[in-house]
Amino acid sequence: MNREPVAARELYLRLLEQPAAGAYDAVAEPWAARAGDAYRERLAALARLLAGPLPEKGDPRRARLAVDLWELYALSRVSDALLLSFQPPGHDHWAGPGLSREQYLAFFTGLGMAPFEETGVFDPFLHEIVEVEQAADPAEPIRITGVVWPGLWLGGGVLFGRAGVRVRAGVRHAERSVADRSPLYWTFRRRHRPTADLSMGWGSNSQWRTDFRVDVRTATGDRLNVLGDTHVDAVEADDAEALLTPAERRDLLRHRCLLRTPERAEALATRAGRASDLFPYDWR
Repeated sequence: MNREPVAARELYLRLLEQPAAGAYDAVAEPWAARAGDAYRERLAALARLLAGPLPEKGDPRRARLAVDLWELYALSRVSDALLLSFQPPGHDHWAGPGLSREQYLAFFTGLGMAPFEETGVFDPFLHEIVEVEQAADPAEPIRITGVVWPGLWLGGGVLFGRAGVRVRAGVRHAERSVADRSPLYWTFRRRHRPTADLSMGWGSNSQWRTDFRVDVRTATGDRLNVLGDTHVDAVEADDAEALLTPAERRDLLRHRCLLRTPERAEALATRAGRASDLFPYDWR
């Protein structure tokens, strides 16, 4: 991948500066054209590396992987910006560059990614909850009622971005204003809800040295946050995360957010200050 300055980082910053009208034509499309075959091949090579056993520490590929993951994180911020106009208002004042679904897909398929929408069974690996319609029956399972934006595969079973969906569910499965409005982790920006990732709180350069969260779907199962080094249940007794039940921790890892008001919400608010102060980034 390109060394500093990071190409996708500069694209994101240019999108911030560009008036929304025409931002795709003026900024995003020319950038993708300049990226060309070399950038597509680099993304494809990264997907192949992430889909297999990761190189051990000391392997030269491990150092290169760190730079590649920073670039992929920067590209995920570009996606976050381009998706804002698809989202309901509420949290973020910026509506993002206005563009069509076709333009969004053209940009990322031009970089070699493969889109999906999959409107069948709800799957937290593939689907991010955007809106919850609360069913009268508390036990009604989560069901997709509409697709807000498409998802993207990086390649080889490696996920780049989940599809945004509207769902209907009973409160035992997904609680309105929690599943769709609580902090979304491993995410930089959403228009309709708070977000939290490891870049936040760092300076203008350091924030870009953030790893992309890697999730991989294989024939034998899903590998979530494969670069994490801590089992989801290996929490210290004095950590705020220990106030979550095992099921709540698994929801947070799978869905990247809480689905229901935590059982120990009052104690959690006292210890963590706010939900986004939780630290699940090392879990796998």
